[in-house]
Amino acid sequence: MEELIKFENVKKSYDVGEKKFNALDGVSFSISKGEFVVILGPSGAGKSTLLNLLVGEKVAAIANKVQTTRTAIKGIVNRQNSQIIFVDTPGIHKPKTKLNETMVETSFTSLTDSDIVLFLIEATSEDIGRGDRIILDKIKESKRKTILIINKIDLVKREKLLNLIDIYSKEYKFEAVIPISATNIKYKEVILEEIEKNLKPGPAYYDIEEYTDQTLRQLAEETIREKALKMLQDEVPHGIFVEVEKMKQRKNKNNEDIYDIEATIYCLKNSHKGIIIGKNGEMLKRIGRSARIDMEENFGVKVNLKTWVKVKEDWQDNNSIVSKFKLK
Repeated sequence: MEELIKFENVKKSYDVGEKKFNALDGVSFSISKGEFVVILGPSGAGKSTLLNLLVGEKVAAIANKVQTTRTAIKGIVNRQNSQIIFVDTPGIHKPKTKLNETMVETSFTSLTDSDIVLFLIEATSEDIGRGDRIILDKIKESKRKTILIINKIDLVKREKLLNLIDIYSKEYKFEAVIPISATNIKYKEVILEEIEKNLKPGPAYYDIEEYTDQTLRQLAEETIREKALKMLQDEVPHGIFVEVEKMKQRKNKNNEDIYDIEATIYCLKNSHKGIIIGKNGEMLKRIGRSARIDMEENFGVKVNLKTWVKVKEDWQDNNSIVSKFKLK
């Protein structure tokens, strides 16, 4: 039996086949096309930036650091006759801890579970790098429909870009090759239209009002971690993880909705703890303030955020913690 989604009190209408339904009627139907599209690429290629661009919402943490994404994050795009579920994955890298091993495993498991692949590479590459080669070989094994996305084209000259396209085109029969700058919205429609050309008929897996499968608690954790990644020194960021201990909604004295959120930032060393807190607690205050502003914008309600810092040595090799990052 076909999986259906029901729309109630949603002020939208969609064309399905030849008949137009108004969602306010509370009818149930399945989107005519819907598939899972995995985004693969090496660390630092811009996968999370691309995901946020395509979804049009802040779904994945973005920082100028490699290995920002630690687990598969879904972003949902609902169009007139299709629902595209994007899966952002950790960058491919050489694993040194159980956490790293889990991240790489997640990426390749997402590939086998996908219908279409967006293979993201950097335009600045001279040739097929080691990480790119590993991904390319996995794509060849899977024989998945793949669109090659070449990011950061604003950093290279046309001749270099054409040479890179030629190198990759000799390796695999891509459905399309799309040079982009993932920070420029003009490329969004180009990519979505190309994906739609390769979609098969299928049901909608999520309600049309959803844009991610993450819970508010997960989004809060990712938001705090993103701010820490952006503000902390290079040796600290990848040794932290964030856990929301409490998240409760209430009314304030002005009868406005507000979330009380209490979160702990865990790090590997006491020296890191001092850096995260900063002189007179200023760094932790900056992280918390920036995270709160983002949360209020994304959640649409006021947020009262409290953060603490604790040391948990070798958490990256702790099975109970690393299991949180495994693909569910």
